Amino acid sequence: MDIAKKVKLENKMGIMPINKLIINMSLPLITSMFVQAFYNIVDSLFVARINEEALTAVSMSFPAQNLMISAGTGVGVGITALIARYLGAKDEKGVTRVVHNGIFLGILNSILFAIFGLFFAKFYFEFQKASGLIETYGIQYLSICSIFAFSIILEITFERMLIASGKTIYTMITQSTGAIINIIFDPIFIFGLLGFPKMGIIGAAVATIFGQTVAMLMALYFNIKKNHEVRFAIKKFAVHFKTIANIYEIGFPSIVMQSAASFMIFQLNNLLASFSTTATAVLGVYFKLQSFVVLPVFGLNNSVISIVSYNYGAGKIKRLLKAVKLANIYAFGIMFAGFVLCQTLPVPILKLFDASDNMLSIGIPALRIISFAFLIAPFSIVSSGTFQALGKGIFSLIVSLIRQLIVILPLSYLLAGIMGINGVWIAFPMAEIVAGILTIFYLKKLYQNEIMKRKIKRHK
Repeated sequence: MDIAKKVKLENKMGIMPINKLIINMSLPLITSMFVQAFYNIVDSLFVARINEEALTAVSMSFPAQNLMISAGTGVGVGITALIARYLGAKDEKGVTRVVHNGIFLGILNSILFAIFGLFFAKFYFEFQKASGLIETYGIQYLSICSIFAFSIILEITFERMLIASGKTIYTMITQSTGAIINIIFDPIFIFGLLGFPKMGIIGAAVATIFGQTVAMLMALYFNIKKNHEVRFAIKKFAVHFKTIANIYEIGFPSIVMQSAASFMIFQLNNLLASFSTTATAVLGVYFKLQSFVVLPVFGLNNSVISIVSYNYGAGKIKRLLKAVKLANIYAFGIMFAGFVLCQTLPVPILKLFDASDNMLSIGIPALRIISFAFLIAPFSIVSSGTFQALGKGIFSLIVSLIRQLIVILPLSYLLAGIMGINGVWIAFPMAEIVAGILTIFYLKKLYQNEIMKRKIKRHK
């Protein structure tokens, strides 16, 4: 039987040549992530044209928005790994339980963020010492995004179901459509074009929610109509606490990772504000630019989690190892390109955001210094995905906390006191070096204690 016929009889993750499989599954995700990253930048460009206060307000909102994404992504990572593993083991009931309880968790998380948006947005900005226009803009923007958080959280949930079964082309369509809608309606709602009222910063939030809601509905439609390996038997829905525990056992590290990133940005905003509000805006611009490099790597990593989980469940260790190796090579290539751009073109990049002379003086060294982290980060990111796929979320959690909290924050404060603002930027690559060393240790441990045992067991 040739490969083409085998692929039709078995999920492609278990039979398609690995290099072709990674390209086949990750290219749609990488493409959609590029579009999403492009939206992140374009959105900030439009907001920057309101004024620098608006850009600073959106930058301060980023940690809270990142928490919403972390809630969706954490559950999504658990869903992806479990569905892929159950598909590899041919356990249809297990797949259905994960689908039902994943949706339940998505709805529950959405309610919690709506409460935050209604009652705690003002406190959030007061805690960051925001005042005047920055506080007003921030409350307006973040309240809307939080109250309608269901759009992004459930979008992620439904897209992860598509990824888990290898239907990444549909994820590309949903994410790209949502981002394109956002890009189109951003200037219309912000500046009052085509007969729409001029809404300013509120328009940016409305455009965001509109795009996310369309993407969510499309992802739901594709699951119902195209994803025959995932079934929505709503009448048979039941909360299954063991399944919820399994989802969080795998996905909790992702929640902590992104939450740690939110806390890190929150604290860095406070630290940088002691230098100037422009420094805070620079950090916000950096994270928008970083998304253009990191999000595609996450797209690649999402597909690799499914591939590794499936082949681990099916006992195909050789395919698993090859997938991890190729993923590291591709991830490094993507982030090296980002490193080159930040080193050679910092001025044109910053001027896209209407950077003042003060912003350029802070931003140019910031981009050049922080981008050295891009040379090490892909290894830790891909390895963290591998840990999650194999059910070793605690390894992923520790590495991510090293990268985004335990090392970077104390080091930022220490170096800022010694070297000034550039000390904050130097802390980024130094944290990646420490995380990379720890990742090597965990990979060796995982290979010896899990992968080799699985390999030996299969050959008995």
